[in-house]
Amino acid sequence: MRVRPISPDRLVAELTERLSTAAARCTAHLRVAVDGAPAADPDRLADALVDPLRAGGRPALHLRAGDFLRPASVRWEFGRTNPDAYYEGWTDEAGLRREVLDPAGPGGTGRVLPSLWDTGADRASRAAYQDLLPGTVLLVSGALLLGGGLPFDVTVHLHLSPGALARRTDPEQRWTLPAFARYADEVAPASFADVVVRADDPRHPALVHRDDTGDLLG
Repeated sequence: MRVRPISPDRLVAELTERLSTAAARCTAHLRVAVDGAPAADPDRLADALVDPLRAGGRPALHLRAGDFLRPASVRWEFGRTNPDAYYEGWTDEAGLRREVLDPAGPGGTGRVLPSLWDTGADRASRAAYQDLLPGTVLLVSGALLLGGGLPFDVTVHLHLSPGALARRTDPEQRWTLPAFARYADEVAPASFADVVVRADDPRHPALVHRDDTGDLLG
């Protein structure tokens, strides 16, 4: 394994190139997970990829896993700050798969729902379905996305060391830290994600290259 420092702009450029190449080989749409704790800001990276992909002639759509949460009555059944509940059941993975990942996959309709739940109003978002253009790169960003069997074609994991995670997590959200410790221990996304980005310092990320040939950026 080797670690290669890279600038944020170069990271976006390399990911754009590789995702475009992967999409060209894909028989359906390319379903990409951009996984990371909120402190790593996976939404920001996914957002940054959309315009370069489109500029290169590749349709792209970014959806946030935070728009596919379960109702508050389910999320907060064991309290509003229960890390095990956050880890095990905040995201409606069945809904994300049913409304987004399966329709975007091989044999799917290509018709996806961009959001399922409005957490502010605690009701269905009432979003309209969207028909994906042929060969769309579908970016789904959020936390704890890997290891649960969701059908992604490419997985990107933003890795934070425990110290950086604690330091960069908002004080009001530090109750989630045990959930991310479980994720690192039980799922170990950095051991199998196609792309692993060390993101302790957002100004100076680094790409991790494994010895195996499965590393998208290897």
